[in-house]
Amino acid sequence: MTDRHLTRRALLASAAAIAATAPALRAEEIVAPSGRTIAQYVPETSDFPFEVQRSEAEWRAHLDGDDDAYGILRRANTEWPKTTDLWEEAHEAGYNCRGCDLFIYDAGWFEPLDKGWVFFHHAEPNAVMFGLDGAVRQYGQAGMIQDETFAMAEVHCRRCGSHLGHHIDVAGMRLHCINGTSLTRA
Repeated sequence: MTDRHLTRRALLASAAAIAATAPALRAEEIVAPSGRTIAQYVPETSDFPFEVQRSEAEWRAHLDGDDDAYGILRRANTEWPKTTDLWEEAHEAGYNCRGCDLFIYDAGWFEPLDKGWVFFHHAEPNAVMFGLDGAVRQYGQAGMIQDETFAMAEVHCRRCGSHLGHHIDVAGMRLHCINGTSLTRA
């Protein structure tokens, strides 16, 4: 049976290989067991009626012209490990969505892991939505099933649709693995 837990060794080895070969940070398309391609959710192309909606120019202005943040929140990219300092310790006031300032995560649900992303056991009630995503290159092999039928649970802000991260098995727990770039301190 395949070990399905993300280990630091697997993560670091995969990150080194990826850094040398892959400039793109997007997940791959998903093919269902029936052979049907499942549309990957990308916030910037969604027609879902989110409460907060902005044009591309408005999003870029809201994110202070930060192309990496736009790529993560609006194009469902994944940041490299340890991109921000939010993964290091819980912030007592909690965390908001960078896209719309919705309170998403309480500090009490923070899980301190030295993996480089921000981990939580749960989101606030009615704060997030889930979608399907393919395997994420930054996670590397990481013990995850990576074949043509593999799909991950992607976490989005329910108010603005911004990509926050993924819901994965890590360190023997099922956690929200969140891009620090997608969050602000509450």
